[in-house]
Amino acid sequence: MMALFASASLSTVALALVATTVVYYVLSAVAAARRLRAFPGPRVASFSYIWMASTALSGRMWEIYYKKATLRYGDVVRIGPGELLTSDPVLIRRLSATRQPQYRRSDWYNPNRLDPYEHSMFSLRDDVAHDRLKGRTAAAYAGRENPALEAEVDAVLLQFVDVVRTRYVATRKPMDLAVLAQYFTLDSITKVAFGQAFGFLEREEDVHGYLRSILDIAPVMQTSSEVPFLNRIVTSPFVLKLAGPKVTDKDGIGRMMGVARDIVAERFVPDAKDRRDMLGAFVRNGLTQRECETEALFQIIAGSDTTATAIRMTLLYIMITPRVHARLRAEVDAHFADLPDDQIVPNAVAEALPYLQAVVLEGLRMHPPFVGLPFKEVPPQGDTLPDGRFVPGGTRIAPSIWALTRRKDVFGEDVDVFRPERWLPAPAPARVADGERSEGKDTNDNAPENIANMRRTLDLIFGYGRWACAGKSLAFLELNKTLVEMMRRFELQLMYPLRPLSMVNHNLFLQKEMWMQATARSK
Repeated sequence: MMALFASASLSTVALALVATTVVYYVLSAVAAARRLRAFPGPRVASFSYIWMASTALSGRMWEIYYKKATLRYGDVVRIGPGELLTSDPVLIRRLSATRQPQYRRSDWYNPNRLDPYEHSMFSLRDDVAHDRLKGRTAAAYAGRENPALEAEVDAVLLQFVDVVRTRYVATRKPMDLAVLAQYFTLDSITKVAFGQAFGFLEREEDVHGYLRSILDIAPVMQTSSEVPFLNRIVTSPFVLKLAGPKVTDKDGIGRMMGVARDIVAERFVPDAKDRRDMLGAFVRNGLTQRECETEALFQIIAGSDTTATAIRMTLLYIMITPRVHARLRAEVDAHFADLPDDQIVPNAVAEALPYLQAVVLEGLRMHPPFVGLPFKEVPPQGDTLPDGRFVPGGTRIAPSIWALTRRKDVFGEDVDVFRPERWLPAPAPARVADGERSEGKDTNDNAPENIANMRRTLDLIFGYGRWACAGKSLAFLELNKTLVEMMRRFELQLMYPLRPLSMVNHNLFLQKEMWMQATARSK
């Protein structure tokens, strides 16, 4: 009888626990749904993270958030129980402003650390600590303490074009430009940052398993950063101790951490030479050995993946738009026809080419290379938006980058068309006839103030204010040079135009199989 009563008691307790859990979840869901009821969005997103998690795991987040959130619900959309997504440039600037109300970086940044045991400048959430670190790294990222920066990029780019010429043009083998572009940017950033390239181009292989590591870890980093309870699990000391990467690992992120540790250690031995590269600038400006390790590791991903995506996609849009291809090539030939093959276009000259710069900006607008959700947190007192809606404290708000660069009130009605001419000043006082815009002709609505507004808006893809991307100038330098060199040296033909490349997104675009046939241009 006692066993029977004990069994009944255990069943009652278990049932009570289940009932309590269900009631708690229901009440929490109702409270969450009411908290942001002023903002429209998918119904399931008001009380559950199922919609956000499924979007993250789909690999098509940029498309889903644009088509099923922004286009359907407007500039500020509810995408989770405590999360909003915005494509409003005014609000996006507000998220990073230093004036009150001051938003702070949210816990989204915690899982977005390649080295999960230490923060880099990208993931630091404390404003004072971030500003102090940014001040000590600014000279390095700007290249002010590395006078040979452009020459180092040139050396790697010459190797890139030599690989294309000798291994693909000469043999007529198809080449995967997606992979080669990544190898170029990886060798470029490691050359600039550490004084020596890792040898991706020379070996034409995934050195240290870096690309495979990013492919494996990116979905985990994205999903755990967006779903709060997964965030707490993934970043917990217990999980990191049990399954976190180690510098002794043979591959993966742990292997990359070990490589960064070994390279940095050489700079901190008693008789270490002062080197004029990024890492040397970090050391000279007082970064600790551990800080140098985390910054060095972050540079590899920040300085390669996004730039490689920009190179691939801008080249793709050029190739599939004959008018743009012809006009850009004519501009390149007019300025660089006599440039010897063993020289690379100077960036100062490339920056002065109006159509090239229009193509670069339009490529970034059409396909921003980073479309993650770097949530900022509303201050405890909450905030009232310009339209009068109140956002409670603790709410997380992220920019919708893909939607931002497709705002018709900023970029014109034809936002889905690759049209570099939108960035060029109108050439004539007489208005161009209706219908000529679709042919890419300049129009009088390209007033200086409109172009300036487009540029200010596009710049938001690099962050804003204290959170702006530190490596922006290096990215533009690489993009300028690579586009010119590919245009002046090669004819590129897509092998599979109906499926030009394979692509998924987990904050970064992971791209491959951009198969092309390359031939040398006839002189």
